[in-house]
Amino acid sequence: MTGSPYHEGEQAVQRRAGEGHPGWGTPMFRDVIEPPFAHFLAGQRMLFLGGQDATGALWASMVTGDAGFVSPLDPHTLLIAAAPVPGDPLEHAFDTGGPVGMVAVEPRTTRRVRLNGVALREAEGLYFRAGQVLGNCPKYIQRRTLLDPSPATATAGDTRPAPGRAETGDTLSAAQRHWIATADTFFIASHSPAHGADASHRGGTPGFVTAGPRRVSWPDYVGNSFYMTLGNLHLNPACGLLFLDWEAGHTLQLTGRASVDWDPRRAAAFPGALKFVDFDVERVVEIRHASPLRWELTAPSVFNPPTEWPSRGARQPG
Repeated sequence: MTGSPYHEGEQAVQRRAGEGHPGWGTPMFRDVIEPPFAHFLAGQRMLFLGGQDATGALWASMVTGDAGFVSPLDPHTLLIAAAPVPGDPLEHAFDTGGPVGMVAVEPRTTRRVRLNGVALREAEGLYFRAGQVLGNCPKYIQRRTLLDPSPATATAGDTRPAPGRAETGDTLSAAQRHWIATADTFFIASHSPAHGADASHRGGTPGFVTAGPRRVSWPDYVGNSFYMTLGNLHLNPACGLLFLDWEAGHTLQLTGRASVDWDPRRAAAFPGALKFVDFDVERVVEIRHASPLRWELTAPSVFNPPTEWPSRGARQPG
């Protein structure tokens, strides 16, 4: 985070939603990686990133490694012994330093920590300087178990395919639309000129995200009322999405522009929805086996709303 802790976009969305107050959201958080957060980060196997490419387009990405690949150096700095894979839109985004948003999600425990700041590429890793650090609640995080062993103990028989060549386009194929329509999780990158980049998690029952060739839509559920992502979108509609194939390690990255639909009639038709977000696709990147990690779903989040009302004639809450 840079500049003033006051976030005009967050405040505008909070007022529209009738939630929060002038001190709610960004002003609440400091640039310190407290010891419990540092311990949590040191045990992670993956981080999800948000940043801008050389053209200014926003993308969400991920990096992976053995436990310990994220090393807290001091209360403000991390050394991340990994970088986006070749062909990833953020592969060179931090070569000379730049704003980055990060979220560490541990599917086994449904814990997550969110960090925003700046990153600088150094050889095959990243130095990160924190501008904002916060813990988030476990809402909508599906429980998963890591299937493959630690790289430090893997044998020849445990090797995974190397990342494939990036396949690019400007529309979603039928297979990619199916991938999105069956997803229970995705990650979103956003950016505010005054506050830098942000990365956040979204989850729900499969079917909560819908996709056409050029548009992706999802409901906005009850959260912490900070509206950090929607606050950024209020100021800058550019954003990026990442869908992960948890079982195979493939990634699907989209960049485009998003808008919030506040129509209560549309929200009332979808259980749990407070509003909707519509994302217009500009570019698509798919990388097979981008992640070496393989996960098994063990339980959906207890917070997930259903994707339809119990019956056609069921009374919907007004």
